[in-house]
Amino acid sequence: MPDLKLLERIISNSGMTMVSIAEKSGILRETLYNKMRGSSEFKASEIAGLTRALKLTSEQRDAIFFADESELNSTTPSAEENEKGA
Repeated sequence: MPDLKLLERIISNSGMTMVSIAEKSGILRETLYNKMRGSSEFKASEIAGLTRALKLTSEQRDAIFFADESELNSTTPSAEENEKGA
């Protein structure tokens, strides 16, 4: 689940309106509002568009959209992998 509070803060600090962010990111305005309410997941193309429009760093992008998936990016083996190796 994306960190919508962080995304809202970054949008607020950007000085752009939601309409201009939607246009610059290639996302329909209604779609962006719905996703900001958590009604559905962001697609990869939408994440890329928002990254460009908001000039997000890779760290900001990951903190917003991939925080719950940190295990996927971890170099530490999961408990399941440890069991297989034992």
